[in-house]
Amino acid sequence: MSKMYHHLPVEAYTAQDWFDREQQQIFSRTWRFAGLVEDIEGPGHYLSVQAGLNNLFVAMGRDHRLRAFHNICRHRGTQLIRAVGKTQKALTCPYHDWTYDLEGNLISVPDEASEFPGGIDKSCLGLKPASVDVWRGMLFVHPDPNALTLAEWLGEVDPFLGPHKPEELVEYAEGRNTYEIKANWKIVVENYIDVYHLSHLHSNTLHMYDHAKAEYGWKGPHYHFWEPPSAEYAKDHEGNLPMPRAIPKPHVGAWVPMLFPGIGIGASEESWNLFVITPLAPDLTRIENRTKLANESDWAFQKQQWKSWGFWKDFGGAKYQGADVAGEDDPMASGDFTTEDIYACEQQQKSLKSPYLEIGPAGIGESPITQHQKAVLEFMKAD
Repeated sequence: MSKMYHHLPVEAYTAQDWFDREQQQIFSRTWRFAGLVEDIEGPGHYLSVQAGLNNLFVAMGRDHRLRAFHNICRHRGTQLIRAVGKTQKALTCPYHDWTYDLEGNLISVPDEASEFPGGIDKSCLGLKPASVDVWRGMLFVHPDPNALTLAEWLGEVDPFLGPHKPEELVEYAEGRNTYEIKANWKIVVENYIDVYHLSHLHSNTLHMYDHAKAEYGWKGPHYHFWEPPSAEYAKDHEGNLPMPRAIPKPHVGAWVPMLFPGIGIGASEESWNLFVITPLAPDLTRIENRTKLANESDWAFQKQQWKSWGFWKDFGGAKYQGADVAGEDDPMASGDFTTEDIYACEQQQKSLKSPYLEIGPAGIGESPITQHQKAVLEFMKAD
């Protein structure tokens, strides 16, 4: 036993210095999910995202081309834009009204002749570019304008990420939400990729899939996972699906990969979900969920729900029941796997500062955790 959490020191989950270095070494040097392609509907539309130490934005130019820039005015460094919006023809800094076109060129400086009598070379003061790329209908950005392409970054993991075509699905508005977990971002990732816990923490909430037959592994720093439906779920699989299929037959199962450092995808026969992790502090993480479903009519959804009602009315339940329940707000009595995960992550974080903490051996189903820790270490050691 030791104060190491397998391959990482406990300080990696608690110390501000380690957190700050991760922002520089990991999140400032990897591709970051920025949004869906439909978030930028036309010329002048833009959105921004934090990528480690860098605030970046993506805008569509009048030529319908997407471009990414650092959200920094070249005058005094003020951030130009807010999170999401639309401009007509140009981007204007709120501080001194320096104005840039949608291609990043500085096109206007107020009082230029009187304030800068020696002249100013606007051609040298355009916005600093970043990288933007699209994959399966998702926008990704990278602070480095000369970064590896997104395809190069994903490498050989792409074929393992499921047969879904999210660009052909429609977003489920009620499935979009953001919340915070009082735990280090790596605790959240490790919970996401922990195969061992599926049959235990989620014994009554995720037993529609056969965890014992899960297939998982790594391609570069990226984790891939697939598991088949359980025998009970598969008896009348098409009838038991709670919603219309989002993928064609004969594909079945759950695909739950994690793109490094923290972009999770949770996809099944009837849905596709993004689970985007953003570190806020050593002990605080923000999660953004976005869900897409089949592009079917309301009637098709109602019909499938009626068809599957008999299965789902008796399916699942809370992990703790009866005398085991601590109170009406007991997360383990929620019957919701996300609530169970949040509880487990936060309880683990609470223990990390205890002088009596000792980390035990990692099981086979926890091997993804140790692999992710190795990937973290590799980036932390990079120059």
